[in-house]
Order: sequence, then C-alpha cells, then structure tokens
Amino acid sequence: MQTVDWVVIVVYLIITMAIGIYLSGKASKSLEDFFLSGRSLTWWLAGTSMAATTFSIDTPLYICGIVATRGIAGNWEWWSFGIAHVVMIYIFARLWRRSEVVTDAELTELRYGGKMAAILRATKGFLFAVPINCIGIGYAMLAMVKVVTALQLWESLGLDLGDSGKLWSVIAVSIFVLVYSGFSGLWGVVVTDFFQFFLALFGAMVVAIMAVNHVGGIQELIPAVQKATEIDVLSLIPLTKGEGFFNWRWSDVAGISLSTFSAYVFVQWWSFRRSDGGGEFIQRLVSAKDEAEAEKAAWFFNILNYIVRTWPWILVALVAIVMYPDLEDPELGYPKLMLEFLPPVMLGLVVASLIAAFMSTVSTSINWGASYLTNDLYRRFFVPDATQDQLVLVGRIASIVVTFIGAIAAFFAKDISTVFRLVIAIGTGPGLVLILRWYWWRINATAELAAMIAGFIIGLTSVIPNLNIFPADFGLRLMIISGLTAIIWITAMYLTPPESEETLNKFYLKVRPAGIGWRKQQEETGVKPLQNLRLDGLKVIASVFLLFGLMLSIGGFLLLKSLTGWLWLIIAVIGGFWLRHLNKQRIFPMPRPGLE
Repeated sequence: MQTVDWVVIVVYLIITMAIGIYLSGKASKSLEDFFLSGRSLTWWLAGTSMAATTFSIDTPLYICGIVATRGIAGNWEWWSFGIAHVVMIYIFARLWRRSEVVTDAELTELRYGGKMAAILRATKGFLFAVPINCIGIGYAMLAMVKVVTALQLWESLGLDLGDSGKLWSVIAVSIFVLVYSGFSGLWGVVVTDFFQFFLALFGAMVVAIMAVNHVGGIQELIPAVQKATEIDVLSLIPLTKGEGFFNWRWSDVAGISLSTFSAYVFVQWWSFRRSDGGGEFIQRLVSAKDEAEAEKAAWFFNILNYIVRTWPWILVALVAIVMYPDLEDPELGYPKLMLEFLPPVMLGLVVASLIAAFMSTVSTSINWGASYLTNDLYRRFFVPDATQDQLVLVGRIASIVVTFIGAIAAFFAKDISTVFRLVIAIGTGPGLVLILRWYWWRINATAELAAMIAGFIIGLTSVIPNLNIFPADFGLRLMIISGLTAIIWITAMYLTPPESEETLNKFYLKVRPAGIGWRKQQEETGVKPLQNLRLDGLKVIASVFLLFGLMLSIGGFLLLKSLTGWLWLIIAVIGGFWLRHLNKQRIFPMPRPGLE
C-alpha cells in the first residue's frame, strides 16, 4: 500500500471517531440511550444497522472459503437464516417492540416468573455476553488480522513485527473499536453503521467488477471456474435430472451432502438460538420508534442482506478459485485480489470499506454484550437501584471486558469457516422453545433453560476434534443436536409445573400474541390479540417466495443460467403479487364470541 492509501484510511478513521465522540453526549443520558438509542430509531436506520452488523470483514473471507470448498450451494449455511429473518418481519418484530425490554434476556422475567426465571435470565445474560458473543467478536477480529497480514499493512508502514504481528494486530483493532463504541453507545453504532454499510458495499462491488473484468468477464469466468474445481461449484441447488420429468437426484459432485443441505433448509433456521429474531436484531427492533417501524426495519434488512450484498462476494470467490487454484488458505483469496488488482486510492478506499465492515459488526457485538452484563446481571442482581449515570459507566466498563475476551478468542482462532460452524453448533437446539414461548402457555422457564444449556453443551461436544461421538457430516450433527435438545427440554417441561396464571396473563396483556396457545388468557382477560397469526403466516410464505426468488434469479442470470434465472424470477413475482394481496386484508382478527 502507498502513502495515498493510508491517507484515505486515516481520514475515514478520523471521521468515524469524530462521529462517535459527537454522539457520546446522547449516549450518556440513560441506559436506554446507551443501549437502545432512546427507542427512537427510524426503520431505514435500524434496518441498515442490522445489515451492517452481519456485513463484517469476516464475511467475504468466509464466502471465499466456502465457495472454494463447498461450491455456491455451500452458502445455504447462511442463506437458510433468511427464512427465520422473514418470519421475524411478520411474526416477531411487533411482539418484540411491544415487549419494551432492553435485552432478549430481560424477556425471560416478563414471560416467566419466580426463581427459575431469574436463574434463566442470569444464565442467558452470561452465556450470550461472554462465550457466545466473544467467540463472534473473535472470528471477526481474526478476519481483520488475516486482512492486515495478507495486505502487509504493517510492512507498508516500515514495521517488521515478525511472529508478534498477529498479537499487535489484535491489540490495535481492539483498542480502536473499543474507544469508538465505548464513547457513543448504540447511537454511535447505528449512525456510523449507516455510512459504514454503504462504504463496505461499494468496496465489495469495486472488487467484484475489477476482478471479473480481469479474467475476461462473466463469459470467460464461468467455464474457467468449473474447470478449476472437482465439485459442482456453480449450482445453486445441486440437483441433476435423470430420465423423466420428476426424476431428480442429488449431484454426485455437489460440494455439500444432501443431509447437510436438508439440515440447513429444513432444520437450522428454526432450531438456532436466533429463531425469533436474534440478540443484535432484537436490540434494533426494540429501539425502533414503534411497531410499524420495527416491521419495516426487518424487511429493509432482508433486502440489503440477501438480495443486495450476496453476489458481489460470490463473484470474487469464483475469480479467486480461477486465479489462485492452489491457495493453501482459500479465505485469503479476497485480500490477495484486492492487493493485486486495485490501483492506489481505490485500494485505500476498499481497505477502508473492510475496516468499516469490521467496525460495524464488532462495535455492535461489544455494545450488545455489554447490555447483558449491565442490564441483566449488574442492575438486576447486584445494584437494582443504580442511577442512570452509574449504569452508563458500568456499560462502558463492560464494553472493555467484552472486547478483551473477544481479543483473546481472536488470538487463538485459526480458521473463519470452522469458527462459524462452531457458532452454529453451540447455538443450535433452543430455537423451537424460543418460538413456542410466544404462542404456547405451557412453555416454562425450566424448558427454556434446559434447551439453552443442553444445546450449548451438545453443540460444543459435537465440534471437539478427535472425539468421534458425532458423525462427520455437519448436517447430521445439526439434526442430532436438535433432536437430543428437544428430548431434554420437553422432558424438563413436563416434569415441572407451568407458569402461574398471574404471570401468563401479565405477559399476554403486554404482548397480546394470537393463536390457540393463549385462548385461556384471551377468555380470562377479555382482551383480543393484536395479531392475525394465519394472515401473518401466509405473508411469511409469500415473502419467502419473493426474497429467495429475487436472490436466486439474480444469481441465475449472473451465472449465465437463464432458465434458472427466469424460473426463480417467476417465483418472486408470484410471491410479490400474493404478498400485495395479503397486505390489503384485515390486520387484526375478527373477535370471537366472548372476547368483545
């Protein structure tokens, strides 16, 4: 990198830091201002911040690695979460906003009662803030370290750090992000997220365009990449057609197995711990101005996350396969292409865009993890009468703790894809309980606690090297984790009493969910639900057709598979017209007799 590239990066960092310091005053007013932006976010700001959170520096590296080893179809490992994110739009976004909690852990003492609810809240707050969240911070930092190493940033400054380069890279990125996020709280995070997301998206598109042009365009890239690999790298869904119209079978050269693909599409999205929204997303939903803004924010996130940002990274991954077929670590294909093909100034901009992607994710994770330590542990169990100034101070101290542990995780991590699978494994299992607790009175605190702990322990056991208890196929492992966890939490639920009528009625009156699971509470309180579950369910199906149809049709046309592109586009159009029709119907259900 040249001096002019460093000037671009430094200017970006100064602007970001200035925004954080400027907004620090707003964040210092109260706990809600520091962690929830005063519950005043607009849909476009909240939605962009959600997309920026998932758009980290690790993502293009992860996709380069996954396409090289498992083909484009390997992306269903994260595409499948799109189903849960569509469910979030119509089923959960308004419920979360009505709950008015600070964190999703706090919901446990709204939904459940007694000592077990308090134990669940403390356990959930600790697990999410420390091991789970810090592993996520760690692999984002690992990606940053990989980029710093691949681009030889220390060397371009005339520094030869040798074997200590990784240590100093971790220290440098940790200190900067900590200062920036600790000053400004969620206000600074979401405002800078808005600019960081579009800068990062610009960088991804620049790298994709220049890389594809270098190999002669799409027409040259597609045949070249298929020749360079032994797997069916270009298939969106690797099925092959035999004799007869209905004779389809799984491709023998698919990069992933049928069981793994099936686990992604049919199990993972509802079994994962974010099945009803996810912690960082929930933080944005409860920070929105009102329920309508929360729902629109969830839709905007899905558009940005799946339709807009998917394909630039995949195109770069395909070019990396052609350019570096023998690369020992395929995750480094992305930064190598940047260093080789981007001219001065443009290289600085793209590096700044990757730093932006990194900062948007890690700053969110720091703020989110600190919210658990502050709201669900310190305020709830240690100093219930703490002042707002004390809570903000504790929030900043908690930010330091979370960053420090995340940096340790980054230092010892080696492979982004492996860590990503670890995050999925330890988060699989409790998802069904998290969905059912909103719609079935019988779910109790013991069931959720059992599901969370069992899923974490079984998932962690499944990825321990050389243990050989679980099958090697990742999809089968996910199914086993989900099944064993279900047996444990269902048993625990029926061996313990349900929540009290007082607790159930209080939750129902606060959130007012629909469904037969709350029929008794509807009759006892005489209050109608604020939801038409059947209509919302149909909207989910239509939206899945629309979202995935658009995403896969773009992919089909880009990969020169016109038939695939048109088929998915037709599915998207059907979904769009169906959703438009559903949106014209009544928002709330007709009252049943006795509920007037």
